[in-house]
Amino acid sequence: MIKMQVIGYLGQDAIVNTVNGKTVINFSVAHSEKYKNKDGIEVDKSVWVSAAYWTDRVNVAMYLKKGTQVYLEGSPEAKTYTNKNNEVIPQLQIRVASLNLLSSLKTQGTGQDFLTQPNGFETNDIPSF
Repeated sequence: MIKMQVIGYLGQDAIVNTVNGKTVINFSVAHSEKYKNKDGIEVDKSVWVSAAYWTDRVNVAMYLKKGTQVYLEGSPEAKTYTNKNNEVIPQLQIRVASLNLLSSLKTQGTGQDFLTQPNGFETNDIPSF
């Protein structure tokens, strides 16, 4: 078994799709690191991971908004796609088995937090997933 773990921030709001009668929530997560190159210059490096969360619990999608920090566990996949310049681009993907929300979101217009604790599991309004 190969297991992948990702901590990062959503690059856009999640999208709920139906494929062959099953529900999947698709989103992408960026993980950023800083390091010094051979010249001693600090460089930011971001790795994007496309995520597919196959679940019937689609209510979690309302919490998966751009900028939300998440922790994912699942199975990795390596794929490629062809961009608009006809270049083949490698793509890292995860089939999500477990998802934890790590950051809080504000409800639109109310200023109230959806998640009040760093681990995201102290509010009764949050569905289990």
